[in-house]
Amino acid sequence: MRVDLEAGVAVVTIDRPDVRNAIGFATMDELARALDRVLASDAAVLVLRGGGDRAFVSGGDIKELDRLRTHDDALAMARRMRRLLDRVADLPIPVLAALNGHALGGGAEVAIAADIRIAADDVRIGFNQVSLGIMPAWGGAERLAATIGRGRALLAIATGELYGALDAQRLGLVDVVVPRATFEDDWRALAARMAATAPGATRAVKSVIAAAVPAVHAELAAGATDAFARLWTADAHWAAVDALQQRRTDVTRGTPFPRTDR
Repeated sequence: MRVDLEAGVAVVTIDRPDVRNAIGFATMDELARALDRVLASDAAVLVLRGGGDRAFVSGGDIKELDRLRTHDDALAMARRMRRLLDRVADLPIPVLAALNGHALGGGAEVAIAADIRIAADDVRIGFNQVSLGIMPAWGGAERLAATIGRGRALLAIATGELYGALDAQRLGLVDVVVPRATFEDDWRALAARMAATAPGATRAVKSVIAAAVPAVHAELAAGATDAFARLWTADAHWAAVDALQQRRTDVTRGTPFPRTDR
């Protein structure tokens, strides 16, 4: 995890390109510490991005999370990561997700916890947890419904559709799409422009918008995480995991999509 602070912009990079920036338990701890550092700074804007250019966040780290076999373990993991993304959504400054690569499953949940999403034009984003017999557990379902509407959110999650950047923008899931060639310059310019406003302006604007459209729904957490844990421990989930792992044995290293998609 890298944290860079410059001219009012904090950039937190989930830097695990070897596993397509998948979220494991150590990564959760590192992200929590990174948020602490941002809160203690004078940053006016936070940017979340992934290392490399293949994945923003590919989801949960399948090698770690597959060791969770009981309802209580699955519930604890879901609650932990949900609380962490609630912190992201509830930050007093605007949060920009710079989608440098695909954001699938849990990665889409990280992206939707941000206030604004800017994507390179060749990325895909989707809440495809259903392909493994599970559902979003990190607050993504509620945040998606608030962002694109109830019906569209239900369709996106129930079908596991993967959206190209332009389709995601038309849906309202992505706010800004820019060419891959200029992606780095474009997200940095957007963040700098937001941070260059009068001191305290970004915090004031976010506080008003957050009051009108809350991004954190604590009252829904218990039901959502329990539903996830029940699906996680069901036979259908583990059958889907086994099938996925079998398919991966036939996939070459050059596959264009992340192999972790929780």
